[in-house]
Amino acid sequence: MNSPAIPLTTVAAPVGGAALWQQICAEARDAIKTEPLLGALIHAGLLHHENLQSALAYRFAMKLSSGEMSEQLLREIADTAYAARPELIAAAEADLRAVYERDPATHRLLQPLLFFKGFQALQAYRIGHWLWTEGRRDMAYFVQMRCSEAFGVDIHPAARVGKGIMMDHAHSIVIGETAVVGDNVSMLHSVTLGGTGKADGDRHPKIGNGVLIGAGAKVLGNITVGRCSRIAAGSVVLNDVPPCKTVAGVPAHIVGDAGCTDPAFAMDHLIDVTEVEAGGA
Repeated sequence: MNSPAIPLTTVAAPVGGAALWQQICAEARDAIKTEPLLGALIHAGLLHHENLQSALAYRFAMKLSSGEMSEQLLREIADTAYAARPELIAAAEADLRAVYERDPATHRLLQPLLFFKGFQALQAYRIGHWLWTEGRRDMAYFVQMRCSEAFGVDIHPAARVGKGIMMDHAHSIVIGETAVVGDNVSMLHSVTLGGTGKADGDRHPKIGNGVLIGAGAKVLGNITVGRCSRIAAGSVVLNDVPPCKTVAGVPAHIVGDAGCTDPAFAMDHLIDVTEVEAGGA
């Protein structure tokens, strides 16, 4: 017998807290009815937990544990981080809604929690960043290493990343030590926020709120990308980008306005080819 199809529509997600968790649990129960073989995974990952905080700590421990670090020790680290910094849960809720609202392949809130490495890698980074700010830098590096090994996402624990972030597909994303990423930023796979050489100090990009970064884009150096701007796929950005503009090319140059007030939410990567050709002339 064929399983019932999952509806390809989404409804607005609750802002957070108990209502958000209740919706996730309702989706989990429906998912078990649709695919009973996933029952053990869904119970262990979601329904056995009282809240999102507990589920996130469990997932962090399960995905990053290895022969070098047990699930129990990693779970204790995550539980301690969430107890000490409740804002980590608020950031996770904002990240979860960002994926749910912006990724057309996401139809249930449980998908990022269970299946999407971009969301899971971002939550692992957040715990690594907490360790870094607590002075536990070797453990923070361990989390960075395991996150890179498990998810193919390499975010230095000293980097500062805002909330409401969507990393779509997330393969080969690299964010350097002194990078800053604002709130409500969307980026696709193979994005690099890196330096330009061996220089020490403040050497990585500062990404404003609401920026959309296309697949394969490289933003290099201690430069500023203004709020609500767009970086076209495959671009190499070496200079500051004003707010609300679109840049494209190698090296990237301004090819027009951003096209809307919230590029990271609209997720529109199309640009006017005539403007690109004119800019490169």
